[in-house]
Amino acid sequence: MSRTARHHLLSVLVENKAGVLTRVAGLFARRGYNIFSLAVAPTDDPRFSRISIVVDVESAPLEQVIAQLDKLINVVEINELHPDEAREAELLLATVSADAGQRAQVIQLVGVYGGQIIDVSLDALTVMLAGAPEALDDCEELMRSYGIVGLQRTGRVALPRLSAAAGGQDKAVTSAKTA
Repeated sequence: MSRTARHHLLSVLVENKAGVLTRVAGLFARRGYNIFSLAVAPTDDPRFSRISIVVDVESAPLEQVIAQLDKLINVVEINELHPDEAREAELLLATVSADAGQRAQVIQLVGVYGGQIIDVSLDALTVMLAGAPEALDDCEELMRSYGIVGLQRTGRVALPRLSAAAGGQDKAVTSAKTA
């Protein structure tokens, strides 16, 4: 699931009101835009939520996606976050087959990637990893050799790198409305 040039990450600041996510998702559905991943949560200011959307630009030009998002009344700000100017993270939960002979190997693998074992049974382990999406891709691929029973990933979330935001202005700002 590595990120390619066809995927772009948008950080969309929206009003934290009922129905806003439905309107954003509805816009993508009506226009036939493909969402590669989507994550949403309130920000430090309870009036706003941030939606991280990884957009598949083969389904529509990025400029068109941004223009359509900008028309939504509850959208406050849209940032396209270039990978070199952002810190991205993702959460992965996976249940991995691991009998007594494999358990130590799986635990060691998860430890190398900074993960944790969060549940244990006689023949499986549930692991949790958080980090850069590419690192999670690598660990997921290695865990596949043991047998993944269940897998869930949150999708990418990101903020501008502090060095990119220095000087008080984010170079990646695409659109900002006055609230």
